[in-house]
Amino acid sequence: MPSRRSRKLRHALLALDSWIDSSIYAAGARLRSGWESFIAFMDRFHVQGPTRLAVEVASEGMTWGAVGAVLMLALAIPAFRETSDDWLKRAELSVVFQDRYGNVIGERGIRHNDTVPLEEFPDHLIKAVLATEDRRFYEHFGIDIPGTFRAVLSNARAGGVVQGGSSLSQQLAKNLFLSNERTLERKIKEAFLALWLEFHLTKNQILKLYLDRAYMGGGSFGVDAAAQFYFGKSARDVTLAEAAMLAGLFKAPSKFAPHVNLPAARGRASVVLDNLVDAGFMTEGQVFGARRNPATPVDRKLDDVPEYYLDYAFNEVKKIVDTLPKSYAERSFVVRTALDSNIQKAADAAVRDAIRQFGKDYGAKQAAMVIMEPNGAIRAMVGGTDYGESQFNRATDALRQPGSSFKPYVYTAALMTGKFTPQTIVVDGPICIGNWCPQNYGRSYSGRIPLITALTRSLNTVAVKLAEAIGRGRIVDLAHAMGVKSELKITRALPLGAAEVTVLDQATGYAVFANNGMSVDPHTIIEMRTPAGEPVWSFARNAPPPHRVIPENIIAMINPMLNSVVENGTARRAMLPGTKVSGKTGTTNAYRDAWFVGFTGNYVGAIWFGNDNYEPTRKMTGGTLPAMTWQKVMAFAHQGIELKPTPGLGNQAPPKLDGAAAQASPLQVDGVQQRPVTLAPLAADRLLRIEKLLREAAGTPGVPRSTAAIDAPTGSN
Repeated sequence: MPSRRSRKLRHALLALDSWIDSSIYAAGARLRSGWESFIAFMDRFHVQGPTRLAVEVASEGMTWGAVGAVLMLALAIPAFRETSDDWLKRAELSVVFQDRYGNVIGERGIRHNDTVPLEEFPDHLIKAVLATEDRRFYEHFGIDIPGTFRAVLSNARAGGVVQGGSSLSQQLAKNLFLSNERTLERKIKEAFLALWLEFHLTKNQILKLYLDRAYMGGGSFGVDAAAQFYFGKSARDVTLAEAAMLAGLFKAPSKFAPHVNLPAARGRASVVLDNLVDAGFMTEGQVFGARRNPATPVDRKLDDVPEYYLDYAFNEVKKIVDTLPKSYAERSFVVRTALDSNIQKAADAAVRDAIRQFGKDYGAKQAAMVIMEPNGAIRAMVGGTDYGESQFNRATDALRQPGSSFKPYVYTAALMTGKFTPQTIVVDGPICIGNWCPQNYGRSYSGRIPLITALTRSLNTVAVKLAEAIGRGRIVDLAHAMGVKSELKITRALPLGAAEVTVLDQATGYAVFANNGMSVDPHTIIEMRTPAGEPVWSFARNAPPPHRVIPENIIAMINPMLNSVVENGTARRAMLPGTKVSGKTGTTNAYRDAWFVGFTGNYVGAIWFGNDNYEPTRKMTGGTLPAMTWQKVMAFAHQGIELKPTPGLGNQAPPKLDGAAAQASPLQVDGVQQRPVTLAPLAADRLLRIEKLLREAAGTPGVPRSTAAIDAPTGSN
């Protein structure tokens, strides 16, 4: 029989089950009753016909309005974060550049003047800007909705962007707070910031800021600075034709700058005159004179300005400024660079002449070159054949396959393992890695040969075998340690130069060979000062000290091997009179890229020829036009200086030139065949210090005057 305790437990569970069932039933009954009461209450508001439609639309509108308000707030917050309390007072970076001797060579950054009041700008200048950029400027609230819609339709009909939809306020918001990237996020921020500007400023204040802050090309910001730069006069005095040309710059200053492309600038000015008539701001008769007599800018030839060099140096200055203390308020600097103007002119002339004379025959349209001292001081940089046509710097930004000019990293890494020497016997024979079977240039094999011969003859199979023996990762690590900053993908073809690098990468890497194995920090900036002469930064004081990358005994092996490439191998056209040269040629598949990278005890130089669109050349190799052009520049650069021995080569006698190297024609630079005798860096520094002391004694601070007279003979470079 069940015990009393079990019966009580059963009764308790039955009671709990009964309570749960009844509670659920009661709750359900109450819910039904409540729902019926709610339905009865809501029936009082039941509407039919048009009234119901209006109620439904209003309800949906309120729902989506709430969602939209939350979304708008989420989008507006990032835009408003771009503003700050001092947004009107932000100073822009302004830099005056000097060469190694203190001669002014150019400027970068702001060329700005906002002192001209709006009422002093000519009426035709303001009308030209408004007719072209925003005809309804005084009518909209920051976003021109009809104008945007009209631009969308025009672009849709044309199948491309033919008309901009941004209001003047939106363009100002972009200039003040945002970048030029074409993204949806930037356009959203631009719209909110335009509304923010309209709320905080009057229309005339917005227009004045736009005229003062827009970039107008040539390093000029603002209409008045542009007028001074292009026409040598204040914006107060520009004619209608000049005003039309200035107004045309807002759309694309690099494309329509008159000192770069005068026909394009005049064509754009004609469009601005059409806009003036279409907008009703002027009549055809009023603009007739400007059409017949287009503006003529001040002659500003770019031939003698090292534009590519200055672009790169300006980027270096920006990086240095970012490292300065946040409390440092100065934004204007005088920067002395490592530029040697004579070598820069020689490099420009040699590259330009090479393309002009041989480019068509070889099917090459572009070239780039970097010349530096073994310590990394960049003496010259050629980023392309024509800066006015293309400002893209192929020396620092173009990634190209280096071909066999990458092999010195492979051989050096192999020597550093201690398993190889220049006389180690290797087998030049077939090798396959999976289904990849690299072949030599001549599609033949040499059998057992010394390592130095394999490099001299640039044998592909030996380089691949070395990489397999030591590991491709070791090669990549060494190349990065030597200063190659580009990413090097580890592939089977890595030892043959399949990974992409820049010309500056190659110059930096080879500089380690010339610097006796010590690390190299490539740099254009020697020192930075304020306009008053206050020191801000110097390479000697602030740059990291060099450290050893390659042991000296390895340098004593690899540099003679690279010298053998020049004197006995593929780079004989690069031989120089009076000094030993070490280096390596490079040619890629289908002859798309041709390189020569070489060095002496004085200079390191890397040069590339090819095409921007990767179109193959007509069998150009690194030992042809690249080596010939390198030889011309370096022969000029080594005149009038003390010739230093190359590390690892000692004081070996220079070779006797014959063949192609002996037949190379001397380089003409500005009609002068002989390079002027130049100062050693130490001598130049001492003279600059003396000049500074003399200025301080005379109480004349400011930008150091040109020291073009510092060209006295010394025995060094």
